[in-house]
Amino acid sequence: MTKTNLLHVDLASHSIQGLKEANEDAVGFFVPQEDKDKNNRQLEAKGIVLAVADGVSSAEAGKEASHTAITRFIDDYYKTPDTWSVKHSGQKILSSINLTLFKRSHEFTNEEKGYLTTFTALVLKSRICHFFHAGDSRAFLLRQGEFKQPSFKQLTRDHVASIGSGRTFLARAMGMDNSIQIDYSSFTLEKDDVLLVTSDGIHDFIEAKQIQAIMTEQVSCQARIDKLVQTAFDNGSDDNISGSLCQIKQLPNESLNDYNSKLTRLPFPPPLDEGVMLDGYKVLKELFASSRSQLYLVEDTDTGEKMVMKTPSINFLEDTSYIDRFIQEEWIGKRIHSKHVVRIIAQSRPRTCLYYLMEYVHGVSLDKWMDAHRFPKPKLAIKIIEQIATGLAAFHKMETIHQDLKPANVLVLDAEHENYNKGTNKGNDKSNDSNEIKVKIVDFGSVFVAGLAEVFIPLEHEGVLGTATYSDPQYLLGKNTGIQGDLYALATITYELFCGKLPYGEKIEECQTAFEYDHLRYLKAGDANPIIPMWFDRTLQRGVAFDLEQRYDNIPEFLHDLKHPNPNYLRDDPKVKKNKSQVLFWQLLSGFWILMFALVIALFANG
Repeated sequence: MTKTNLLHVDLASHSIQGLKEANEDAVGFFVPQEDKDKNNRQLEAKGIVLAVADGVSSAEAGKEASHTAITRFIDDYYKTPDTWSVKHSGQKILSSINLTLFKRSHEFTNEEKGYLTTFTALVLKSRICHFFHAGDSRAFLLRQGEFKQPSFKQLTRDHVASIGSGRTFLARAMGMDNSIQIDYSSFTLEKDDVLLVTSDGIHDFIEAKQIQAIMTEQVSCQARIDKLVQTAFDNGSDDNISGSLCQIKQLPNESLNDYNSKLTRLPFPPPLDEGVMLDGYKVLKELFASSRSQLYLVEDTDTGEKMVMKTPSINFLEDTSYIDRFIQEEWIGKRIHSKHVVRIIAQSRPRTCLYYLMEYVHGVSLDKWMDAHRFPKPKLAIKIIEQIATGLAAFHKMETIHQDLKPANVLVLDAEHENYNKGTNKGNDKSNDSNEIKVKIVDFGSVFVAGLAEVFIPLEHEGVLGTATYSDPQYLLGKNTGIQGDLYALATITYELFCGKLPYGEKIEECQTAFEYDHLRYLKAGDANPIIPMWFDRTLQRGVAFDLEQRYDNIPEFLHDLKHPNPNYLRDDPKVKKNKSQVLFWQLLSGFWILMFALVIALFANG
């Protein structure tokens, strides 16, 4: 083993289904490797994780729940900002995972299918062990000091309740409620400490003294955890049998400051002029600046890669809420994986200032693109909306709502991007084929992450989060409308793409109260663009409805009705003069579906 100022461990896990038909336990661990510079920083900044989850078999979806908890925790933990403490990171992640499991359980209420699991995880960072716990899985510590008597103790307590006659039931588990209390504690590690995490298939069938004896054996961690699993099985365990065992081989020097503490004290960077060097990144130019933040195009001097650096504004130097939200943006971005969402780039070198990095996307914002392409071809416009919806789906998959979707926060990439600002386009530019155009959602500054136990703060009309033109009025008035809020913004953008204006006109920007919103009236899309058929107009109207009962519940249903005429909306349009080259798309689409409905009716009548 190379002697370095890093944490070194021997770590192993083992899980078997035992006498059960399926293994509903899940074990996992992650040790960043030290042979890569990036992972060296990850080991120092994030540490090592080991965890066990025991899915509740009576809930029918215990296996899915335990595997979701383990994989999501490990994956999300290493994406949290370096500036977050281990406690803060773990609690936020587990709250989010718990809400995900709870929601999944309620999708199957009629089938009595629940996503429930116990969860116990240890995070070893620098010289500290942090643990998180819910349920009746357990964590143990064996400390065998050189000149002291070995000590053995259980770190966690079982969350069970007694119902008499020696019977108990699980009182706390992941997915049991929409919020969860996670036990958290920490202690200082010592060299040769042995840590063990087990499901009840082990500790319910092996006495504490025997567990201690096996943990003390001078063999590899893999040999010890294998023996614990086999001993439990031999002792008659009728449950899944799982555990993870770790021994501390080397600790960082006592003089090594906690990496997280150092980063939380990072200063705001000053305004960065062209040519300035910061942490190995050369500033090429300023891309954007506002009262809240700055964006710079920078180049990594080691790799030559161009990327975007986002820095906080010195206007918020003393604003702890702003700083926390700025730091959170990076974590949120790291969790979202979609080719239609801008990618956050992991740091490869230590930071001396507060900032984060994003991929450089060569394109223009959708609002500028629309100025240059008034009334684009329907096929092209639908392609743009579908890609935005795909990006939103990646947010929603992680229980995250964008909340500030607007054309300025969507970048358009196109083979002809250099011609975007050269006049208007009336839909006849053949270079702008829908197969070439691509879009990406940007900006994570206003997102809401379910399960993070944050106070909901609505956008202000003239506040720091920008225009309210595309935001759900219900959201602006203080109600968290979740996915329906993002759907409203998407429908508003769709209307503007096809009509060149907003569905309620410019007066919506002046509204401050529910009374003022009630006085607005939807402007028929067909009046702004005569080629739009009635069924498409009614789809748009339902997408931007102020009343949540009238608005679509989800984005896929909205997209379906944009592309497939809803039979409830099929009515004869008033005769209007239409451009034949523009209206052909709608004629073919509407005609095809009307013909299909007629065939179905005919077949039904003959049958």
